[in-house]
Amino acid sequence: MKKTPSPTDEETLLFRDAIKGTRKIKQDTIRAELRPVKQKRELRETREKLGVDHYFSDEYQPHLDDDGPTRYVREDVSKFELKKLKRGIYPPEIYLDLHGMNQQQAKQELAALLTLCQKENIHVASVMHGIGKHILKQRIPSWLAQHPNVRAFHQAPREWGGDSAILVLLDIEE
Repeated sequence: MKKTPSPTDEETLLFRDAIKGTRKIKQDTIRAELRPVKQKRELRETREKLGVDHYFSDEYQPHLDDDGPTRYVREDVSKFELKKLKRGIYPPEIYLDLHGMNQQQAKQELAALLTLCQKENIHVASVMHGIGKHILKQRIPSWLAQHPNVRAFHQAPREWGGDSAILVLLDIEE
C-alpha cells in the first residue's frame, strides 16, 4: 500500500484558511436502532416463541436438477416415493400459502409448518409459493432440502397448485 505524503506547511495553511469560520457538524440524523447482537437475540427469541427448532441457511445450495419440475429425494428414500408425489397419490394434509411474504417471513412460516407437521403427525404438506419474481420458488427448495424430516418434495400436480406449489413428503416419528 502506498503511503500518502504528509501535506506541506503551505498546503496546511491553505486548508486552514479555506475552512476558517466553519464549525464541527453534530451527528444527529442517523441513529442505530438495533445492534447486530440485539437483532440476533430478538430473532432467536421469536423462533423460540414459534417453537421453531430448525434454522435454514441462505448460503447452502443443494444439488437439484435444473431441467424439469422442482424435485428432490433424500438419499435413503426410494425414488418411487417421488413418483407418488408427482402423480398426486399423496394428497396434502395441510397447506401453507406464502403469497405476499418476504424471504424472512416465508422462512419462519416454513419452519413453523415443518415443526407443526412433526407435532401433529402430518406426512404431506403443500407449500404454495406463487410465481411472482421466482424468488421464493428458488429459495424454498433449498430450505426444504436442509431439513432433516423432509424425505422428498416435488412440484405439485395441477389440482394442488402446479407450478406455484410444492408437495412435501415428511418423515414423522410415530
